[in-house]
Amino acid sequence: MTEQDKTADKVNDEEVSTEKQDTHQTSTSSKQKRSGLAVSAIAIAILVVIGGGMYYFTQQSNSQLVHDNNQLKQQISELIEQQNADRQRVDALISTNTELKNHARDYEEQLNRRMQELQAHVTSLSSSDVKNWLIAQADFMVKMAGRKLWNDHDPVTAAVLLKSADTSLAEMNDPSLLDVRKAISSDMARLAAINQIDYDGIILRLNQLSNEVDNLRLADLNNGDAPEEANTDISEDISDWQQNLARSWKSFTSDFITVRARDGSEAPLLAPNQDIYLRENIRSQLLIAAQAVPRYQEETYKQSLEQASTWVRAYFDVEAPATKAFLTELDDLINQPIDVDMPESLESQAKLEKLMQTRVRNLLSQSDNPAGEAVDAAAQAVKKESDIAADAAIPADAQTHTETPEVAAAAPVTDAAKSPENKG
Repeated sequence: MTEQDKTADKVNDEEVSTEKQDTHQTSTSSKQKRSGLAVSAIAIAILVVIGGGMYYFTQQSNSQLVHDNNQLKQQISELIEQQNADRQRVDALISTNTELKNHARDYEEQLNRRMQELQAHVTSLSSSDVKNWLIAQADFMVKMAGRKLWNDHDPVTAAVLLKSADTSLAEMNDPSLLDVRKAISSDMARLAAINQIDYDGIILRLNQLSNEVDNLRLADLNNGDAPEEANTDISEDISDWQQNLARSWKSFTSDFITVRARDGSEAPLLAPNQDIYLRENIRSQLLIAAQAVPRYQEETYKQSLEQASTWVRAYFDVEAPATKAFLTELDDLINQPIDVDMPESLESQAKLEKLMQTRVRNLLSQSDNPAGEAVDAAAQAVKKESDIAADAAIPADAQTHTETPEVAAAAPVTDAAKSPENKG
């Protein structure tokens, strides 16, 4: 083979390889174009899906925003309406408050005017009608004196109260009151003539007697016994055997049998240990008498003391010094009266009551000014308070006769209801 043939073969080979390469490149480019179209289609589809999703989401969001916006608008309108209603209520309250302030100001001004008028009237009363207050004070004192006299049987305190009433009237220096002051002096003289009784002293004396009951000695109940033999000793002489036998027999039987001669003059017999009940019965009678003293029960007082005196004389030795002193004190208390006749009325009380009617109460009934009713009510309240105080108040020096008597030595009485005469 020649070189031309070899060259031609090379050329042919090169042409063939070139054609192959062109064919390969053409197929590769077509494949690339198809893959690019597929990718583009996929990208377009994805974009379409994304765009549709965004469009749907946007539509949903817009509808939700529109709904929320509508709700907010509705709430805002409701709030505006409520605000308007609240504003109207506030305006009404402000208006009402203004009216109340105006009314309060008017009422305060009216009250201040009435207070000034009342103060002026009270000032005029305190300056020009002091005498009427002194009359009311004297009337109060006289009423208190009557209550102390009739309720507590205390003429001393009653006389002191009458003296205070007379002092109040004397401060007025009014000649028209001489008749009332004369009646007060007459009442004081009547009270001074009353016999004073020391009720506390009587109760203390009864307590002391109760303490001395245990010191009383019982009467000797062997005074009526048969006389004993002068000589009871046994003789040593055998010839006196009969006398010795008789003396021994009497000495032996004296411990079993006691023979006593009794007549009507002897004290009644007491059973053993019955003196305890006797003493307690005496104490109980003294206690009853002590309790009757502040109640002014003179009959009960005397009956109790007489019963105690009877028992002491019947069962105790009346010759003993302690018994004699006891009976002397008991008889003195029996003769001591505890009830005193008190005056049934006080002359000055009726006259002061009439004076109160003509002066004080007539003054209180006058109500010529706007504050007259208030002044009248205040004065009547003062008068009522004075009357209540007259009912409730008790001076400190009048408390001595209202204490409950106590018998310090009185023990609980056992079988006290039985009479000593039935215990023998």
